[in-house]
Amino acid sequence: MSEAAFLVGPAIRRLRRREGLTQAAMASRLAISASYLNLIERNQRPLSARLLVQLAETFDFDPRSLRQDEAVGGIDGMRRRLADERFADLGIDRDEIAEWLAAAPQAALAFARLYDNAGSTPQSSQSDPMDLVRREIERWRNHFADLDAAAEELADELRLSNADIGAALAERLRQKHQLSLRILPFDVMPDALRRLDLHARQLQLSELLDQSSRNFHVAVQLAMLEQGEAIAAIADGARFPDRAAWRLFRRHLAAYFAAALLMPYGRFMRACEATSYDLTLLQRRFSVGFEQLAHRLTTLQRVGQRGLPFFMARIDRAGQFSKRYAGASGTTLLENDVACPLWNVHRCFEQAGRIQAQLVEFADTSGQSSLWFTLGRTVEGSGAPGGESAQFVVVLGLDAQLAPQLAQSRGLSLDADRATGTGPGCARCHRTACQQRSLPPRGATLEFDERSRGLTPFSFGR
Repeated sequence: MSEAAFLVGPAIRRLRRREGLTQAAMASRLAISASYLNLIERNQRPLSARLLVQLAETFDFDPRSLRQDEAVGGIDGMRRRLADERFADLGIDRDEIAEWLAAAPQAALAFARLYDNAGSTPQSSQSDPMDLVRREIERWRNHFADLDAAAEELADELRLSNADIGAALAERLRQKHQLSLRILPFDVMPDALRRLDLHARQLQLSELLDQSSRNFHVAVQLAMLEQGEAIAAIADGARFPDRAAWRLFRRHLAAYFAAALLMPYGRFMRACEATSYDLTLLQRRFSVGFEQLAHRLTTLQRVGQRGLPFFMARIDRAGQFSKRYAGASGTTLLENDVACPLWNVHRCFEQAGRIQAQLVEFADTSGQSSLWFTLGRTVEGSGAPGGESAQFVVVLGLDAQLAPQLAQSRGLSLDADRATGTGPGCARCHRTACQQRSLPPRGATLEFDERSRGLTPFSFGR
């Protein structure tokens, strides 16, 4: 069997310089030739697993530092950043990004930090908590292995005590934390869905919540009670410039733990594979809502047991994103201010509760196209009695090449010629034949022909 190997030349060169060694001196300590070390530093030879062990034993360093590309989310993370309209004319492809990460990973990391701190668009605030947290989640690819492991361990313990997850969660609150679970009428708790009353030793939930939402809220409270320090440590590591972003990220991590508790990794992955990721069956099997399930599907990146790389978003009637998680999908489809009107997620509002599938060809601001299979469905908030509940569409998507593995793709045409062409919103989209166009793309040169009128409202050049 051949040894695992990878190209990490610049990282080895930084290590050698940190130690104050010449190539000859370092090569001597590693029992290799100086010429071989020179080739490794120039990325003309890979670093074998055996030599990696020698480096770790000889020098005081963290082997993870050899993979600086992980700190920026890998090739896909850099590709999402470079999909920004400010770089649209450069035509940077995946091969160039891979070369950049291999040859100058520190420079790539510096660019990523500068870009992330400046926000995703020229108009973004450098301190926008939503944007800062989303970038941090993407850096982790929305997978927090330690939280997942802790949630799975607790889920196994609860399962042994009571097969009814709702009853098991309530019993955990009572036995370990001396808290009772109480469901209160809307008129008693009109402005909250969940409240921890330490004086009364109660976790109080609104009667507006359905059973799956009640289970989720209890699981969130358990996350804060039992994993508070672990969650705070992860949030501290992000080094956010303000407390609002820290609190928002901590809330995401608590919800992450709650979803992992309700859908424990091993059991959930086995169910996904056994049902071909059938969304309806998974909802019923784990007693969760559609949005909770969608969140969980973006997190399946455990080493040695990875799931399909889904992305997930939540969209309102105006096409605005209130949630968007790229996960490990590598998609740039979510790097926009609003959703393209040709994406059928908008039509989901007309058929509430039904899953709508679509094959989408997405052209980003650089003109590069990619093919995605998406599934959208409406979800509703817990509205006040007599009022109108907030309504959103939650959409899941993944690379169209992986779509045949999904139960929801059966019987549907996945021919690329049948895909709907979409873009990053009219102001950033350069598709020329779109009859749905409302605005010309920013920065484009408008063209006019007084003798004819085309099918589309605007003609323009690059």
